[in-house]
Amino acid sequence: MAKGHLNFYCWMKTKNTYQKLFSPQSIAIVGASNKKGKIGTIIAENISKLGYKGKTYLINPAYKFLGFKRCYPSLSAVKKEIDVAIICVPAKFVLGVVKEGMQNVKNFVIISAGFSEIGAEGAKREQELIALAKKNNLNILGPNCLGFINPIVNLNASFAAGMPKAGNVAFVSQSGALIVGLLDKAKEEHMGFSNVISIGNQMQVDEADILEYLAEDKETKVIGMYLEGIKDGSRFLKVAKKVSQKKPIVILKAGKTEQAQKAISSHTGALAGSDEIVDVAFKSAGIIRADNLDDFFALLGLISFTDAPKNGQMAVITNAGGAGVLATDAFKNKEIALMEFSQKAKENFAKQLPSESSVHNPIDLLGDAGADRYQNILEMLKKENPGSTICILTPQQQTPVEEIAKIITSVKEKNKMSLAAVFIGGERIKNGVLHLKQNNIPNFSNPESCVRALDQYYRWSIFANEKTDEQKYAANADCKKIVSNIIKNAREQKRGALSFSEAANVMLEYGIDSGSFWIVSADGEKPEIKEFPVVAKIDSDKVLHKSDKQGVILNIKNSGELEEALKALGQNFPGEKVLVQPMQQKQVEIILGIKKDDIFGPVIVYGLGGIYTEIFHMADFLLPPMSEAEIKKQVLSGKIRFLFQGARGQKAYDAEEFSKIIKGIMDFALENSDIDGFDINPLFIYNDGRKASAVDIKIII
Repeated sequence: MAKGHLNFYCWMKTKNTYQKLFSPQSIAIVGASNKKGKIGTIIAENISKLGYKGKTYLINPAYKFLGFKRCYPSLSAVKKEIDVAIICVPAKFVLGVVKEGMQNVKNFVIISAGFSEIGAEGAKREQELIALAKKNNLNILGPNCLGFINPIVNLNASFAAGMPKAGNVAFVSQSGALIVGLLDKAKEEHMGFSNVISIGNQMQVDEADILEYLAEDKETKVIGMYLEGIKDGSRFLKVAKKVSQKKPIVILKAGKTEQAQKAISSHTGALAGSDEIVDVAFKSAGIIRADNLDDFFALLGLISFTDAPKNGQMAVITNAGGAGVLATDAFKNKEIALMEFSQKAKENFAKQLPSESSVHNPIDLLGDAGADRYQNILEMLKKENPGSTICILTPQQQTPVEEIAKIITSVKEKNKMSLAAVFIGGERIKNGVLHLKQNNIPNFSNPESCVRALDQYYRWSIFANEKTDEQKYAANADCKKIVSNIIKNAREQKRGALSFSEAANVMLEYGIDSGSFWIVSADGEKPEIKEFPVVAKIDSDKVLHKSDKQGVILNIKNSGELEEALKALGQNFPGEKVLVQPMQQKQVEIILGIKKDDIFGPVIVYGLGGIYTEIFHMADFLLPPMSEAEIKKQVLSGKIRFLFQGARGQKAYDAEEFSKIIKGIMDFALENSDIDGFDINPLFIYNDGRKASAVDIKIII
């Protein structure tokens, strides 16, 4: 089968499989009960009483009937194919239930807790389930999950109460309790759902699988996810990047602190990676990251109710000058900006407003503004073609809040404008805000939240509209063989790191130069060195931090001083080699490294070297693979971009050269994933025509 046809077949298989899981025609509840408070009772009642039209089977050997409905002793006793089985029995019985029922059921939702989240005993249960699922081509959601809800078909296959409003938001969560809270909050926000899915321990069906399914779900406009850990970082990002080209993904990711990461481990058994790396990873995949629950709700509501801004130029109208000032401040460091109105537009605005009004952006309608002023200016703004318009209101004595809310709604419907509201207040704005939400206009409690959400939505739209090719890395076989032999030789000698000469030769294979150098062995001849000044330093896998151990002697001016330096180093570090290099003039020191992230694999770190690394933390992260063009784009927008832009009248450093060096390190990282550590500190870069030089290289094996 051709590769293209194979990919299509796999996609169709995945789509059809999960269609049966989340939109089943038949469903079984294993552990169904009539005892009050039992999860089996709650799930059976949810499925039977909230409008599900499919076939339902109750499974429990303790009953022949539950109510007036037949109860089967086992899944196999049904004698019919069942699309999905919901299992809510104690953990120790789950494996047996799946084994017994897998002949006529291929999709299972395991509500039961008592798996990897409780430690070694539970993890063993999970491994047994995974092995069974792989061998028999089963799909298992959970364990330790709430279940799922599909409001489109009135199916609540969970133990959460009620049926959410049907809509276009899909919510996926590792926390069942958070689902319950969000659904309750969503009622106030008039937010509707296409899917609500609890993934629990994501033992088999994980967040990437769910993303692939929801990408093709016609009812879903936006995917919201609460994640504590990510099962397979590389696959997740690959899938998320493709899905983000179609629809927005908003993620609330827990685990920003060390304490939170410990809590996650006990909660779901998941690994949480470095939060800064998570930011970089999400950005690379076009994911919108919410900072907190309020932001999460705000973003989901905005995207659910309206389309992304058509462009980055925003218009703001307000009846409160102070709120307008806060809105202006909120645009600082954003991709979106306040649009500049033409002189003609300002003159036209002025004709509709009192002379005291401001016709600049934000447009101040003044505190006595009625619905007519909002309507007139909104109608006129349509001609200015803003990417989106923010309507700010405070409930002053004469403000007809509900009437203005109705005008905003009607103008949006008539002109198909992108609108967001910021109604600031409490009881007096309550009915107006309700009208907005009932008519799919997002309302924010403050200008800052509104501007931030619009900015994130707009940035996603830029990502979705960019033509980005998937980066496919092809290893250089010859290079890989040479480097593998160098590392293999060092390991056979039971060394913990490569010598500088070995590391320099490795880096040369990836296009990174270390300049000239000489190696002086403990019992070897001294090389003839005519270039001075030089630096002499210990070259040993036992002394990685040379400066801390007085293993470096700088500014050696002649042969006599070199002889003394070699003698001193030989006495302090008997039997070790000494590296001699030309004393290079410093201009800018850069640090480059490879960090192994638990979730996303190798991550490239680069930034200002020397004392600046510790003081200013001016470092950025990149996730391979990337093209040189992509690397350059990130470098020119990163924390040390000023070096390559010619800041303060200085000549710019060579971004092309620097990007090639990073690309070389990326290739090295991908081809040598088994090394324990790597850094170049410092890499000297110049803006006077000299080539960059890796002065010190550590490759820990």
